[in-house]
Amino acid sequence: MNARRTLVFGGARSGKSAYAEKEALAALSSGAREIVYIATAGRSASAGDAEMSARIAHHRQRREALGGSWRTVEEPLALGEALRANSGPGKVVLVDCLTVWLSNLLFAEGYDFPELGPIDAPAAFTLQRVDFLRALQEAKGTVILVSNEVGMGIVPTGAVSRWFVDEAGRLNQSVAALCERVQWVAAGLPLSFKDTPC
Repeated sequence: MNARRTLVFGGARSGKSAYAEKEALAALSSGAREIVYIATAGRSASAGDAEMSARIAHHRQRREALGGSWRTVEEPLALGEALRANSGPGKVVLVDCLTVWLSNLLFAEGYDFPELGPIDAPAAFTLQRVDFLRALQEAKGTVILVSNEVGMGIVPTGAVSRWFVDEAGRLNQSVAALCERVQWVAAGLPLSFKDTPC
């Protein structure tokens, strides 16, 4: 099984996660031995947040309903390390989602960001981003990444929100450049932006 990296992105409630999960199952039926689901939001990321806990539970229930062999790894920060540890020939790694991971990195060090002016990203942000992109470039087997498109609406007023929109866009561009396939999902329907033969 050749290495194949896919970025699945779209807006909120577009159906991108459900589409990515079906793609992972299709790879499993094509000869992969295992699906590893790397969740960037997990127990540690959702403490005290009932809405995020409900979202996580919904994702888990949907995977259980789909069937297949899913092994979940919760990693809110060291995504490159988790990708290296879990990708390989005969494996499918599904990462959901990159923008939650970006948010985790932004707030991991407990900074009190200003409402106006420039935002200095935490040191962990730059280090983890570089490490993740390197791990993605070197990954073996099938890797499917889910991300949000957050830059198509009104430009936010707060400095940290604008920084997040900009960095999410830059991250999506960097990931798309490394992936053989890029799928946009809207209203549950995929549209292929890129499909390079392996």
